[in-house]
Amino acid sequence: MVNYTNRVMTAIESAMGHEIAWLDRQERAVNSAHFAGLGFPGCIELVDGTLVKFSQRPRDDGETYFDRKSNYSMNVQVICDQNKRVIYFFAGPPGSCHDLTCLRRFSLWGRLGSAQLFDNGQYLLGDSGYIPLDRLVCSYKRTGDDMDKVDFNTCIAHARVGNEHCIGILKARWHSLKEIRTQLRNPAENAYVIRWIRCCFILHNFLIWRSDEWLEDNHPIELETADDLGPPPQGARECNRCGLERRQAVQRTCLEINRRPGGVLCR
Repeated sequence: MVNYTNRVMTAIESAMGHEIAWLDRQERAVNSAHFAGLGFPGCIELVDGTLVKFSQRPRDDGETYFDRKSNYSMNVQVICDQNKRVIYFFAGPPGSCHDLTCLRRFSLWGRLGSAQLFDNGQYLLGDSGYIPLDRLVCSYKRTGDDMDKVDFNTCIAHARVGNEHCIGILKARWHSLKEIRTQLRNPAENAYVIRWIRCCFILHNFLIWRSDEWLEDNHPIELETADDLGPPPQGARECNRCGLERRQAVQRTCLEINRRPGGVLCR
């Protein structure tokens, strides 16, 4: 059975380069136009992390896999487009790792400024688990009584629903991603789990490319954050345009500060 499974996984993985690939310039322009309609001109993709739970505690360094939800899990970083298609992903870090730490381990991290991946003014959109970068706009971690920040975070949450739904559909289609029933005992088994996750992502994109839509009315998905966001702020697009300009100005200041010795990352 193991040999048959390996052969099937190898066959699926052979489609990796075709099914999971970064957006080309034309696709980036289409996505940017879509997110501009939500108040985020220049956004081309969404990034978020999810936890893939294990049924058992990993044998080696099991405590590092113990996550904030009191499960043993692996952190998976997922970048998707407006169509809920996975564009890039990174799996492997234990569940206790923060999303930002995982993103920094991403091979993509060192290429975020690449002109091959982004055109001028383009960026990813993330939540408050990340930090502001030239190519990453994220929500505020602390808003206090600043209603502009609160409204901006609400607008980001509405724009990022697509990422939440992408992850929800992945776990609804491939139930093994809700709980992998194995115990990690060595690096080879860890690599096998990553291959399994990769195959699920490839098949997910394969179905999207073939217009096999997931009908949420008939097959509800479980979202990892509340989907009841309420209405966006009144005049959200104009409000968010100002908020985005303000956030990007803050990001530029943060980046300048953090390029100095001893700089502390802004939130």
